[in-house]
Amino acid sequence: MSTKTTTGKINVQTENIFPIIKKFLYSDNEIFLRELVSNATDATQKLKALTSMGEAKGELGDLKIEVVIDKDAKTITIKDKGLGMTKDEIEKYITQIAFSGAEEFVQKYQDKVDKNVVIGHFGLGFYSAFMVAQKVEIFSLSYKEGSKAVRWECDGSPEYQIEEIDSKTERGTNIVLHVAEDSLEFLETQKIEGLLKKYCKFLPVEIVFGTKKEWIPNGEKDEKGIEKETEIDVENIINNPNPAWIRKPIDLKDEDYKAFYRELYPMQFEEPLFHIHLNVDYPFNLTGILYFPKLSNKFEAPKDRIQLYSNQVFVTDNVENIVPDFLTMLRGVIDSPDIPLNVSRSYLQADSNVKKISAHITKKVADKLDELFKKDRPDFETKWDDIKIFVQYGLISDEKFYEKASKFTLLKNTEGKAFTFDEYDAHVKANQTDKDNKLVFLYATNVDEQHTYIDAAKSRGYDVLLMDSPLDAHLINSLESKLTNTQFVRVDSDTVEKLIKKDDGQVSKLTEDEQTKLKPVIEGVVAKEKYSVQFESLSETDSPMLITRPEFMRRMKDMQAMGGGGGMNFYGSMPDMYNLVVNSNHPLISKILAETDATKQSQLAKQAADLALLAQGLLKGEELTKFVKRSVEMIN
Repeated sequence: MSTKTTTGKINVQTENIFPIIKKFLYSDNEIFLRELVSNATDATQKLKALTSMGEAKGELGDLKIEVVIDKDAKTITIKDKGLGMTKDEIEKYITQIAFSGAEEFVQKYQDKVDKNVVIGHFGLGFYSAFMVAQKVEIFSLSYKEGSKAVRWECDGSPEYQIEEIDSKTERGTNIVLHVAEDSLEFLETQKIEGLLKKYCKFLPVEIVFGTKKEWIPNGEKDEKGIEKETEIDVENIINNPNPAWIRKPIDLKDEDYKAFYRELYPMQFEEPLFHIHLNVDYPFNLTGILYFPKLSNKFEAPKDRIQLYSNQVFVTDNVENIVPDFLTMLRGVIDSPDIPLNVSRSYLQADSNVKKISAHITKKVADKLDELFKKDRPDFETKWDDIKIFVQYGLISDEKFYEKASKFTLLKNTEGKAFTFDEYDAHVKANQTDKDNKLVFLYATNVDEQHTYIDAAKSRGYDVLLMDSPLDAHLINSLESKLTNTQFVRVDSDTVEKLIKKDDGQVSKLTEDEQTKLKPVIEGVVAKEKYSVQFESLSETDSPMLITRPEFMRRMKDMQAMGGGGGMNFYGSMPDMYNLVVNSNHPLISKILAETDATKQSQLAKQAADLALLAQGLLKGEELTKFVKRSVEMIN
């Protein structure tokens, strides 16, 4: 039996709000399920709060939220056993768009209840239902004594109908969506389950969606004495209402953090290196857990991203430009009620609370790394190669992070020994300060390919860093602008005498006339457009010829290859250029000069030049084949 039906018009400032909701408020129609289940969660959480304060009487009972699909009727129903609504409350909260019931609840009970138990802050979420529904019904019975059940109906126009009914006898609210013809995909079980797991996986109230099969012991045993099991249907609980990040760190063990990581990323089989548990209540609310995955030496877009939540409601996993770029290399969860739920990404990026949260996370990450470094440096060093890319990206891109991270950032030399910036400064200062009192950090990018140059540098007592990260070209440029009077020089960028310019230099055994006479012979055996021939006075024990690559040009090309942008594109388009350095003090060079047979002279020069190319991996294809044949002939 029902009473007289009342009609009315939804109180909005425009003739039809629904096209605006569809076009501007929500960018993705799947959001409707998040909004409606969040509203049901709010209603349930409010009832819990009022009961704990003694303002709601009676037993709470089973408070699970249920989502039901009826394909035949083309409906989706979201059922809760929360507060429910009276006719007046439906008129007030549903028909006055943008009047937020959640907001009013917090205002009224701000001194008695944690505002973070209430998810909604806008009051517009309910109307996202019309993104997929041609008609929406509400069946609701308030918790208040003597309340009458109410049915409300709207077909997407500003007109609605509302009536009291007798058919609903259980406290709470059922939202029934009559799905539109262009949205029938949302009647598929797999689709709805996927959306619930995406957006509602960690909501604080259990959500039931259908049933699932489970095997339980039935009390009988087979002939081998093994207990038999029976298959039964049980409620399919979609979510984990008590995720690790909302619990206190003191209540969690390392295995709990690892289990939660596997829950977040079920397809990620490698364990994280360590985690950071965020728990802040001033000047903003923030909880979360961030994990450091093994990044090794790769710089690539993250596959498993940080997930952003607002009061356990999923917001996005596309956090670029919301948190600093280098933090996107981490995994985990960030949750804050101060993060707006129903807004665009551009709004999130500009939001002052989001910016404060971002800065705080940066600080917490730096503090955690500093703590690990100080607490157990040997262990930190073993993890360094797996987190190096992350730290380097932070050093380059975030000034605040650099201020803290510069104390624990490590440099490793070619022998695998690790130093902080200050330690390395002290380690090489005595021997690697040039004549202009500038400290020179020598480095290699590949120990095998640059072995000849590393060996030559070590023979002078120099130390050589290994800088083989794809970000090192950018990092070196950044560090040269920050470290006092320090220069980075790649070990193969010049002859060993010139890597660190000292006052003492070798005297050439060749006169300028002899060098002028020999130069065209050398130029005749290499490609002039690629190799610039120059003479240097090196030690007799050094190689007769060396290939070097000018530091500036090579570094610019490396940076451009990693996405340096701007003017560096100019360098990226230029051809590779190398110096062919002729050691004027080596006996073989004197022998080439003295050779009177032009063919033999050219052959000797070619052999020496090819040896230099071979040492740098630049002798390939036909030229390498010719070199091998020539070498055999010369031995015979």
